[in-house]
Amino acid sequence: MTAAATLAVRVARKRQEAQDIVSFELVDAAGAALPAFSAGAHVDVLLPDGMTRQYSLCNDPAQPGHYLIGVLKDPASRGGSRALHESVHEGDTLTISAPRNHFALVHEAQRSLLLAGGIGITPVLCMAHRLAVAGQDFALHYCARSAARAAFLEHLRHASFASRVHFHFDAGPPGPALDLHALLSAPEDGTHVYVCGPKGFMDTVLSTARARGWPAAQLHYEFFGAQAAEPAGNEQAFEVQLASSGRIIVVPGDRSVVEALDEAGVVIPTSCAQGVCGTCLTRVIAGEPAHRDLYLTPEEQAANDQFLPCCSRAKSRRLVLDL
Repeated sequence: MTAAATLAVRVARKRQEAQDIVSFELVDAAGAALPAFSAGAHVDVLLPDGMTRQYSLCNDPAQPGHYLIGVLKDPASRGGSRALHESVHEGDTLTISAPRNHFALVHEAQRSLLLAGGIGITPVLCMAHRLAVAGQDFALHYCARSAARAAFLEHLRHASFASRVHFHFDAGPPGPALDLHALLSAPEDGTHVYVCGPKGFMDTVLSTARARGWPAAQLHYEFFGAQAAEPAGNEQAFEVQLASSGRIIVVPGDRSVVEALDEAGVVIPTSCAQGVCGTCLTRVIAGEPAHRDLYLTPEEQAANDQFLPCCSRAKSRRLVLDL
């Protein structure tokens, strides 16, 4: 994050929302108004250990004055969620980015189907608030291992749109399991599907929808950074060529494209460094990328005209990039 793009915020409230999930209510550190945001937006949070992570805004966009994020303490975390859980307290000041949205609602949709797994409820909760205020037709299905691990459970049970929320828990209280085959049995004109949660959950939802013929334009999703695939440490080297100058830079097997370019004095803005947020998206003029991101759709990856250089590599000997 550049200094010009950052906001100083204070943790006004830290609250346990579920087992291993806490929420942080953030307000402007100087008491000013925070920038407006739309449903599905996220902010980058600069953590005390220097890492940057993305967290969805889950409060109603119509609520002025604060941002609310929910953070799962992931045992597989590389330190980001643990730092927030253990080292950040009420009254502390954090540096964040202005909100950005890669998971926006399609407001002309006739109906919205919201599917959340675990901590994936955070952007979906925000969407539900927005759709309810707009008077639009929607249903929300929330899957979790148990009620104890379901964040914002009481909030959802008492929300103005509670009748549209369906809970599916692996372990009590008893309730109907999520029947994706029935829910996504056939594409519906005007219905858009939004899914967020653990990668396995999202893969199942999206593969079921695609197998039933749902068009890509009606499927919307957002992966979390902790689940992005990590590139192997010893890969085949390849070249990238800068279209503007013709300069050729070798990407060694133990460096990402972003790292190799940075060492050569060519800086590409990044944020998550895991192929999730899309900050480093770069146009490919020639060559075939080896896509390893969770940001582009399968159709966008198949076009091979853009890639995420923070994690993706090359199938061809050389990539010519629009740099």
